[in-house]
Amino acid sequence: MKLGKTVSTALLIGISALLVTLAGCQKQEGPAEKAGKEMDKAVDKVGQQIEKAGESVQDAAKGDKK
Repeated sequence: MKLGKTVSTALLIGISALLVTLAGCQKQEGPAEKAGKEMDKAVDKVGQQIEKAGESVQDAAKGDKK
């Protein structure tokens, strides 16, 4: 029974150490990646506005007003 507790404790410590190590290795974003994400957001917003404008044009063509 004592051997089982020892093995369990060692395994738990090993897994904890592995998780801490992996968390410390997380890649940091560079300026180009940040700029790319901002551009993606801007393009999404523009796309949404274009879609709204297209719907408005279709509604106007049908005679509906919003």
